Amino acid sequence: MEPVLEAEGLVKRFGDREALRGVSLSVAPGELVGVIGPNGAGKTTLLSILAGSQRPDEGEVSRSPGEVGWVPQQAALYGKLTVEENLRLFARLEKCPDVGAAVDGMLEQTQLGDRRHSPVAELSGGNRQRVNIAIGLLPDPPVLLLDEPSTALDPRQRERLWEFILALSKGGTAVIYSTHNVAEAERYASQLAVLADGERLFSGSPAELEQTVGTSDLDFEEAFVRFLHDQGH
Repeated sequence: MEPVLEAEGLVKRFGDREALRGVSLSVAPGELVGVIGPNGAGKTTLLSILAGSQRPDEGEVSRSPGEVGWVPQQAALYGKLTVEENLRLFARLEKCPDVGAAVDGMLEQTQLGDRRHSPVAELSGGNRQRVNIAIGLLPDPPVLLLDEPSTALDPRQRERLWEFILALSKGGTAVIYSTHNVAEAERYASQLAVLADGERLFSGSPAELEQTVGTSDLDFEEAFVRFLHDQGH
């Protein structure tokens, strides 16, 4: 299957600090890719470059910014506007050819039709995140980037959010997400990108990461910590 997104040799510098050092990535349609690593590893920098909101100092991304949906950790929503008003505003900014159809489609896809007239400020954290993701999906991108999508959600909200994300993946949308929740990486990712100090240390499935550590008496989180330690992190 042809990759839906490829990045090759991405380098990003902030002054003397290299936030990314030659990171490459290849993603297939419908694939779920988990980006994990310690704080300061370069996860958000990688996603923001894939989204086109930052330019790499070196390297290339196969998709233009308009072809990639981007959902940053901080929701770009207007609390006093309703769900529908937020979607209409961003649909116009995205220059959707049929704003009404795009909004109705997102309300149906996110199962928020019954909250279309509710101010966003009155929504639960899980529903606000659904609206945030819906905005990223308005241009119908083949790739969706999610930065820490389940942060601050309770377990029930997190489960419903992942049901929605998995449905997107089954529909053919490739999803790349960063997370500090290692259990989310093990449970949902078909491919892991493990970053530390701006380098990609591992590419493969969660099971392959455990095999790399070479012990069966550790759970996945323990295996991940052992892997980082063995790599000098």
